[in-house]
Amino acid sequence: MFDLKKILRPHILTLTPYASARDEYEGTEGIFLDANENPLGSITPEAYNRYPDPYQWALKKKLAAIRKVDVKQIFLGNGSDEAIDLLIRATCSPQSDEVILLPPTYGMYEVSASINDVRMVKVPLTPDFQIDLPNVLKAINAKSKLIFLCSPNNPTANLLKAEDIVIILQHFPGLVVVDEAYIDFAPDHTFVNKLNEFPNLVVMQTFSKAWGLAGLRLGMAFASEEIIRILNKLKSPYNINTLTQELVERSIATVEAKDQMVAQILQDKQLLKKELLQLPIVQHIYPSDANFLLVKVTDARAMYQHLIDDKIIVRDRSKVILCENCLRITVGTAAENHKLIQRMRTFKAPTEAL
Repeated sequence: MFDLKKILRPHILTLTPYASARDEYEGTEGIFLDANENPLGSITPEAYNRYPDPYQWALKKKLAAIRKVDVKQIFLGNGSDEAIDLLIRATCSPQSDEVILLPPTYGMYEVSASINDVRMVKVPLTPDFQIDLPNVLKAINAKSKLIFLCSPNNPTANLLKAEDIVIILQHFPGLVVVDEAYIDFAPDHTFVNKLNEFPNLVVMQTFSKAWGLAGLRLGMAFASEEIIRILNKLKSPYNINTLTQELVERSIATVEAKDQMVAQILQDKQLLKKELLQLPIVQHIYPSDANFLLVKVTDARAMYQHLIDDKIIVRDRSKVILCENCLRITVGTAAENHKLIQRMRTFKAPTEAL
C-alpha cells in the first residue's frame, strides 16, 4: 500500500514552511498593515500594491469545476517546471535516490534531476515510442522515488498506452507523474479522473499549449490532498503573481474559445501532414496526439538550416535517442504552414547542390 511518508525526504515531514502575512489572515477586506506593502497604491493605474493570494483559491475554484476535481487537489506553479522541481526536492535525497526517465521525453525532468544532484535511471521507449514495460518494472528498486511519464509525449507526439501506465501505478512504490501538457488535444485520455483510484498519481497539465497562455507561465498539478499539501509547503510564498491569476481566471471562463482553437489546430494538423507526406525529403511522420508532428527527413540538419535561412523555426531533434533525422514541427496558422511547405519544396540536398 502506498505511503507518502515513506517516500518523502525525512526532513520534509518536519519542515516548517514560511508563513506569509496572507497565511495568517485570509480575509480580503480590512486595513492591511501586516505585509509592509505600499499603502498609496502602485506606480501603474492598476492596484498591484498588495501581495497576491498565495494559494490562488479563486482561480482554483473555477479550475476545479472544469477538471472535475476537489479544489484541494490542485497545485498551481510557475509553469509545470515548478511542480517538477518541487516533486524531486520533496522525495529525492541528492546522490542517493533515483528518478526513472523514459527517453525520448521532455528535457526538464533530466535538468531538474541534475540540478538537485539526483540519480537518473533511463529506460528508453520502444521503437514505436511506447513504454518498455518489462524493463521499467525491472528498473524499480528501493531508491526509486519518481517516474515521469509524458503522455502525449514530447518530442514524439503520441499517447502512451493507458494500460501500461496503470500497471506502473499498481507496481511503482513512489510517485508516478503523468505529464499531460498536450492532453487538450486528446482529452478523452486524461488520467485526472483516476486520482482517487491511485494515491501515488500526480497529473501535470499546463495553460501554455491549447489555452494559448504560454506567456503567463502557469502550470497545474493534480494529486491527492496529501501530496498537494507537501507542494504548497515547499513552494515560494507568492509563486503566482496577481496579474497571471486575474488573466487566467478570466480566460478559463471561455472554455469554448479554447475548444475552437483546438479543433482548428487538429484540422490544420491533418492538412499539414498531408502536404508534408508529398515531399520527397519526408520519410515518415509519426502518429500525433498533440499540436505538433515528429517528421523524419533525409537530412534534418540541412533542412533545419534551410528553414532558418528563411526565418522559419522548427526543432531539430536529430541528437535525441530514437529521433535520428527528425524535425519537430509545431502546427502553425494556415498561412504559416503554407509558407513552411513552400520553403521545404525548394530544399536541395547537399549532393544535389553540387
